[in-house]
Parts: sequence; structure tokens; C-alpha cells
Amino acid sequence: MNYKRVGKIVNYLDHIKVAVLVVDEDTVKVGDTIRIGEEGGMEIKVSSMQIDHLPVDEVKAGQDCGLKVEEDVKKGSSVYKVTE
Repeated sequence: MNYKRVGKIVNYLDHIKVAVLVVDEDTVKVGDTIRIGEEGGMEIKVSSMQIDHLPVDEVKAGQDCGLKVEEDVKKGSSVYKVTE
């Protein structure tokens, strides 16, 4: 597996398990697998994203989105796209 940094977590809403991701490189699409955090971080398949409470299929560099996660994440964690 290869990992390409795409952004970072700037906020985490623990009561609804939503992380706010700012994409600063590349794109993130629904269906992509991402890793949040360094080694030992959580890997998830992106099932849904929202910008301003509206669902989107893709987030580009310079945009931020809400991302549903299953586990707690830390603010400031780097986010990587998983590639083969």
C-alpha cells in the first residue's frame, strides 16, 4: 500500500463522530480509502462527505468537508489517500 498526503483534520465533533477535513493536495472522492493519522492510524472507506450540510461526491484542494468516522480522531491529524 502507498499513502499520499491529501490534507488534515481541523475539527472533530465527537457527539456525532464527524471529522472536518481540509484538503490541501489532490482530491478525495466517495469510495476512496483514506488513513487518518500516522502509522497505526485508522483506515476508512469514504462513504459520504458534506460541504455546508450538502452531500458531495468529491472534495478538491482548498475545500473542507465533514466526514463521518467510526472512531475518535485527533484535531491536527494528517490524512492520507491509500493507493495500490
